[in-house]
Amino acid sequence: MPALDQFFSPCPRGLEALLVAELEQLGAQATQELPGGVQWRGSLEACYQANLWSRVASRVLMRVGVASYRDETDLYKAALAIDWPALFTVERTIRVDVTAVRSPLESVDFAVLRIKDAVCDHFRQVCGERPSVDTRNPDVRISAFIDEREAVFYLDTSGEPLFKRGYRRARRDAPLKENLAAGLILLSGWNPAEEPFFDPMCGSGTLAMEAALIATRTAPGARRSFGFEALTGHDPQLWRRLRDRAAAGTSPHAPQLIVASDRDPACLEDLRASLATFGLEDAVRCTTGDVLTAQAPASHGVWLTNPPYGVRMGADEGLGDLFKALGGVLKRGFAGWRCLFITADMKLPRQLGLHESRRTPIFNGRLECRLFEFRMVAGSLRRRQADTGAAG
Repeated sequence: MPALDQFFSPCPRGLEALLVAELEQLGAQATQELPGGVQWRGSLEACYQANLWSRVASRVLMRVGVASYRDETDLYKAALAIDWPALFTVERTIRVDVTAVRSPLESVDFAVLRIKDAVCDHFRQVCGERPSVDTRNPDVRISAFIDEREAVFYLDTSGEPLFKRGYRRARRDAPLKENLAAGLILLSGWNPAEEPFFDPMCGSGTLAMEAALIATRTAPGARRSFGFEALTGHDPQLWRRLRDRAAAGTSPHAPQLIVASDRDPACLEDLRASLATFGLEDAVRCTTGDVLTAQAPASHGVWLTNPPYGVRMGADEGLGDLFKALGGVLKRGFAGWRCLFITADMKLPRQLGLHESRRTPIFNGRLECRLFEFRMVAGSLRRRQADTGAAG
């Protein structure tokens, strides 16, 4: 049986370097940045801390086996050889997921079936009975990643994905997952102790909510359960100490102003409900308003928003006019601000009539995007560049 100290944490593509830094602060060792995630080693405490505190990771997967394979029979034998009863009891319900990259197998579904059979057969051989399968709400999630030669088996210590913080209202879909929103805030370089934060097109409020969690030092996993609680090696006392320590360090108030605005009052109702879930009703100022009449809530700060664009809206009619007018709003009213936009529309800087100071590639799911930053000064960025000779 391998030492259970090897982990893989997937994340949105473009946030891998952020996740490395975050995991190392939480106790991870031997971190290795990979496309779409980070491989690392750590103790049980580091596993708990990553689940509780990671704002960027999608999951924390604990490696329990690895083997070379050629076909589904080899997968079955590899999974059968793992000591599953040492990891969880037969009373726990299970689900198996397989991710295949360049695999020679014809059917991922058949691979799922063979791994599930192997787990159940191992339990039957050892315990005389097998665990039940629950694809909707399992106690234990088993994941396998297979490429052209190798299969790696994991137990999902997170359970539900980590971006499910427990504050989202189910009735409204959000264009940004919570961990992507948090990653964008971290990429922006926002200093919550010194800079106000403004999302003038907040929608369901994910960016403002994640900003509030960061500013108040609130653990994003503080209001949810985790998959490791169903595993045999779970240490309830250690987990309780870590949660209590996290709760003791939380403040209900943000040190600087956080403002979320939208022209749809229902969006703000959703945001207020999300804030209430974490007891952060006073951390964000919610205002109803149109972005084209937005006024800076402070003399300086960070504007970060996810504007409408063609892929989101299904068409891009009228968006050019919207962005042209929005560029005027920034030039006239937001001197002293760093204004950032996450968008799949690569023409956004031209449409705004501004030159970006920074552009960062990022993926929203499979959608390739850019995080554009514009540093606004009196007389617009263009005038500043003309006066200083700065290159764009």
